[in-house]
Amino acid sequence: MSKRQDLTVAETIRGRFESLTRAERQLANAMLANYPVSGLGSITAVSESAGVSSPTVVRMAKKLGFAGFPELQAALRAEVEATISNPIAKHDRWAEGAPDTHILNRFADAAMENMRQTLKQISPEDFNAVADLLADRDRAVHVVGGRITRSLADYFFTHMQVIREGMTLIASNANAWPHYVLNMNAGDLLVAFDIRRYERDILRLAEMAKARGVIVILFTDQWGSPAAKQASHSFHARIEAPSAWDSSVVTLFIVEALIAAVQTETWSETKDRMKSLEALFDQTRLFRKFV
Repeated sequence: MSKRQDLTVAETIRGRFESLTRAERQLANAMLANYPVSGLGSITAVSESAGVSSPTVVRMAKKLGFAGFPELQAALRAEVEATISNPIAKHDRWAEGAPDTHILNRFADAAMENMRQTLKQISPEDFNAVADLLADRDRAVHVVGGRITRSLADYFFTHMQVIREGMTLIASNANAWPHYVLNMNAGDLLVAFDIRRYERDILRLAEMAKARGVIVILFTDQWGSPAAKQASHSFHARIEAPSAWDSSVVTLFIVEALIAAVQTETWSETKDRMKSLEALFDQTRLFRKFV
């Protein structure tokens, strides 16, 4: 199992999906549809729920790099434990046996490894599809973040608001979210940010939005927010770092790459909006002029 390079089971399934047989793909899809709970039952329950044989479950586990189904389940249980870890538990896990090197080096190593592993999992086709959706000015875009990821949502919104009209940043008070849903139309986009310890309000908002025909685009972590079941497109960024808090480095990288892609795709319109914005800045004297 060490050869899997510390990937989650879901990442491993997606990475090796093409090498699976038809029955194994059927099992893989069933596991991903209700991940990770669908893989935590007995081998009989897992096989019956997917409509495959028990030997198929064993064969797929071995193809994914596990010694067998019990080892695959152990990995799933470890993932469940990781997703509910609080900051103190995360700090203690990293601090135990930490190498005697400066935190700058340890954090940089973790961030670079997160970047490498995440890029392996991102499909350029999916990335381009999301950029095309965001560039479509006929679609309104609604953006929401959680307790920590709210800053990422605000960053994404601020840049996208320069590029195009029809942007809405959903307020942090979840009690007001039904008011925002009221203004959502079929074909609109909901861009949501949700990492462990996944927030119930984000899931409910995604469910309400999808029910209205809204396309959900989710930024989450390697384990995957429950809101991923409502999303048409999900970006799974690796977030673990030698800290009590999770790292936003890779998520921000994807956000900035998307902003750049949309800007490039819509440059003629974006350039005009930027010129108008700069004129408004000059009127308000927001920025200091040196000449």
